[in-house]
Formats: sequence, C-alpha cells, structure tokens
Amino acid sequence: MIGFLITIYAGLEHAFEADHLLAVNNLVTNRSKIKDALKDGISWGVGHTSTIFIVGIFMIGFKISISENIFSYLEAGVGIMLVFLGVYRMAKLFYKKKHSHTYYHSHQHTHTNGVTHTHMHAHTYTHSHPIAIFPHNHSETANYKTAFWVGLVHGLAGSGSLVILVISQMKTPLEGLVYILIFGIGSILGMFAAAGLFSIPFTKNVLGSKKLQYSLIVISSVICILFGFKVIYSNLF
Repeated sequence: MIGFLITIYAGLEHAFEADHLLAVNNLVTNRSKIKDALKDGISWGVGHTSTIFIVGIFMIGFKISISENIFSYLEAGVGIMLVFLGVYRMAKLFYKKKHSHTYYHSHQHTHTNGVTHTHMHAHTYTHSHPIAIFPHNHSETANYKTAFWVGLVHGLAGSGSLVILVISQMKTPLEGLVYILIFGIGSILGMFAAAGLFSIPFTKNVLGSKKLQYSLIVISSVICILFGFKVIYSNLF
C-alpha cells in the first residue's frame, strides 16, 4: 500500500513539472468552464500515460534499448511544441475574422410612357472583430484531442528516464508495467488538479475584465514560448 501511494505521489509530482504546466496552462485559456478544463487535464494525462506505457512495453517487455540521444531530440521536440502552443494561442487571441453582410432593397419608378419598373439593389459591407476568448461548442472535442496529443508528445520525451529507473528497481516486467500504470494514474490526477486551478482566472464568472484576461493569456503564452526555446537550446546545443 505504501509503495502504491509513493508511486501515485511520484506521478502527481511529475505532472507539475514546468513544461507540463506551461502546456496545460495554454490549453485551458480557451475554456470558459472549469469542467471543460478538467477534461483537458484528463486528456493530457491519458495521452502522457499511453506513451510511457507503450515505450515501457518495448523497453521492459521486449528488451529494446533506446539511445539517450534520441530522447534528447524528443525533448527538443517538446520545446518546439511549447513554442508552437504559445504562438498559436497569441495568434488566436489577436486574429481578426472578417464578416461580410449583404442587404437588399428595391424601389419602383415609372417611365413617361406609363410603364413601371422595379429595381433591386444590393449593398455589401465588411467588418472585423477579434475571435472570442472562449470557443463555441463545436470546437470542444477538438480541444480535448489537442490536449491528448500534447500529452502524448510529453510522454514520449519523458519516458526514457522513467522506464530506465523502473528497469533498475523492478524484479519482473509485469511489475514494471504495473508501476508505470500507477505512475500514470498519479500524473492524470496531477494534471486534473493543475488544469482546474489554471482555468479559474479564465472563467466567465471570475474575471469580468476582458483586458485582464487578455493580459494573462499574453503573459502565459510568452512564458511558454521562452521556455520552449530554452528546452530546444539545452537539448540541441
């Protein structure tokens, strides 16, 4: 029982690493409801656990070794993903979407010969406005899928050191895979909690000022981009 709790705690602690928090923070800024952000956290955790478990099967079950250099490149890939998430969130915040509206009206006039004609006229004008902070319902599923894929990438990058640690500690392959699953449950719970906490400032009922919400989104996006470049540099140079 103690070993189970320690493993769950290790997964919880792993979820609160800086790159994980930055990624999920950028994801939940799209949410107007905490329950949707919590689903993002679960999706991230499931994706993260899936990758680690699959890598564990190859390394523990089939005795396949993976070079540390490969995992360094994968870590750099996480950095690229963080940069992309930050840039995309900023672009989505400030991009102005154009809408065109056409109005029709008609009028009649009579010629000198007594013939009456009706003319139809169309007037079109275009206006633009920023995309709203909060998405419409049709994008909810897409956002959950995004969180899942972000978790997959994170799991792929961080699985190497974890699986090597498991191999050194566990007596049998089955015991090692069970450890990874329990660890994954802990990471799901951790990201569930993190997503809920990070989403609070972006809910409609908490901050009434859109300017303040915009500022928080910009700050989190910039930090995500800078940290992404740091990860890239530390793993490639």
